[in-house]
Amino acid sequence: MVPANVFRPVCPPGNSFFEGFGYNYRQIRRYRALPRSFKEVEMKKLILALAAIAAFSGSALAADLPAKAPMYQPLAPAYNWTGFYFFGGAGGGVWDANTQAVSTVTGICQTCVIQKQGGDGWFGTVGAGYDWQFGGDWVAGIFADGQFGSLKGTIQDQVNQTTGFIKNEDNWAVGVRLGYLVAPTVYSYVNGGYSGANWNGTGLVSSFTGAASGVHTNSFTQNGWFIGGGVENKLALFGFLGPNWFMKTEYRAAYYNSRTINELVDGTGVLAPNSITFKPLVQTISTSLVYRFNWGGPVVARY
Repeated sequence: MVPANVFRPVCPPGNSFFEGFGYNYRQIRRYRALPRSFKEVEMKKLILALAAIAAFSGSALAADLPAKAPMYQPLAPAYNWTGFYFFGGAGGGVWDANTQAVSTVTGICQTCVIQKQGGDGWFGTVGAGYDWQFGGDWVAGIFADGQFGSLKGTIQDQVNQTTGFIKNEDNWAVGVRLGYLVAPTVYSYVNGGYSGANWNGTGLVSSFTGAASGVHTNSFTQNGWFIGGGVENKLALFGFLGPNWFMKTEYRAAYYNSRTINELVDGTGVLAPNSITFKPLVQTISTSLVYRFNWGGPVVARY
């Protein structure tokens, strides 16, 4: 065995851990003489006390720390639909018309059963307008546009059994629209207003042989009204073009007043005995690119 005086005490009297807490040397010796199990219990109590002190100190320190600033929440994008725009596009359409052969002199029907004639074709369109956004997500506007193309069909004189090709060449409209933003950049609307249409003249031929009849009609214009609707959306949804570009797809039904088309003798322009009444409905669907002058993109939050 190693003699007891070879190694000096780690904590000499008056300089030990326990004396730092106010214990004297005799109390320390008595503590050392206690059974080991009692020492372990006392040591556990001391560890628990130190852990409680540390926890209390940690919470107090956390309470003294400054509160974290709330995380920045970006504002939802806000768009403004108020402003001028112009558009151009293309589409297709069909027309049908109620027709009768009537006496040029008396206007009395010669064939009193109404016939249905019709045609179809393609057209281009251009226009401009102005919109106002109000009441949150409501948008109202005014616009004017024109359609230029060829919706080709036939008319007939059922008494003389003659027929001719007729085309709706031009249409124009002035109207209003009202709709709702189903999404910040998607506008669903209905529209309506005045519409005019121009139809070309035609030479009438025999419905049986196709031979010239010696009678023709002149071009004419009709007035009426239209109703329709569509959807306009920002093209950035599909990654095309810049922030000011939109696309709209629109359906329109235009109802025109009845018109009596005079049959004229070729070469002289003298009125023929019969005329043809003509009351058309023109239906179209078009898709256009729209450029909005005021569109500056979403409002950017400042902080």
